Amino acid sequence: ENREDMLSSKSNRLTEALEEANKLFSGVSCAREAALDAQFLVLASNLGKEKANELHSEMAAFDSLVFAEDLLTFMGINRIEVEENHNDSEGISAGYLPSNAWHKLGEEAEKFFRRAPSFHYMLGSFKSDPPVPKQRIERQKRMTGEEGIRAMPAQLKKMEESHQEATEKEVERILGLLQTHFKNDPETPISFFDLVIDPNSFARTVENIFHVSFIIKDGLARLKLDDDKLPIIEPSKDESREDDHGAGIRNQAVISLSHQEWK
Repeated sequence: ENREDMLSSKSNRLTEALEEANKLFSGVSCAREAALDAQFLVLASNLGKEKANELHSEMAAFDSLVFAEDLLTFMGINRIEVEENHNDSEGISAGYLPSNAWHKLGEEAEKFFRRAPSFHYMLGSFKSDPPVPKQRIERQKRMTGEEGIRAMPAQLKKMEESHQEATEKEVERILGLLQTHFKNDPETPISFFDLVIDPNSFARTVENIFHVSFIIKDGLARLKLDDDKLPIIEPSKDESREDDHGAGIRNQAVISLSHQEWK
């Protein structure tokens, strides 16, 4: 009913109506009343939009020529003096900007553009070439039989032989120490762990257990448990390697020794 009055720029009737609607909304209890409030908000929004469209700003329009003149003045150029000097002396080029003109403008514009640079991929700066096809390498056929044996390098054979010889020498050395200690004191049992464990090297301890296993396997020594159920080792009285005789009395076992247990 008061549409024209509310659209007037000098009237505050629309604001007063919104404030009155806010007070009435506190007492809303029925769905019909809430629907009427929503309908009023739609009408108030449309009136506010029309009122805003009818407002006329008294600001001056943007003039590009005036802006250019102000910009040149800020960069250190007086156009009036330049025109007078240009009329007096002919042949002067139009490039009269000072050397630091753009630098001065950049410093002033930097204050309004302080923001993080946008992220971009470096790959976009290069021309991507198609991938180079890989050359297919044909696998050599595996040689079987005598041909494979002939292909083994002579150096590898020497390494295997030298490693085997070193193992045999280490086994003989440990057996000699075991026999010497037992001859000097045959009544005192030799602890298996005291014999093989190196307190300064876990790897050396594992190697000692590996070498002692050959002595046990060949029947040159035997293991048994003492009164505390701990293993002790002693050289065999009959050192002859009779496989038929030793097969019935020798047993094999697996020992587990972690680094923590070694410590």
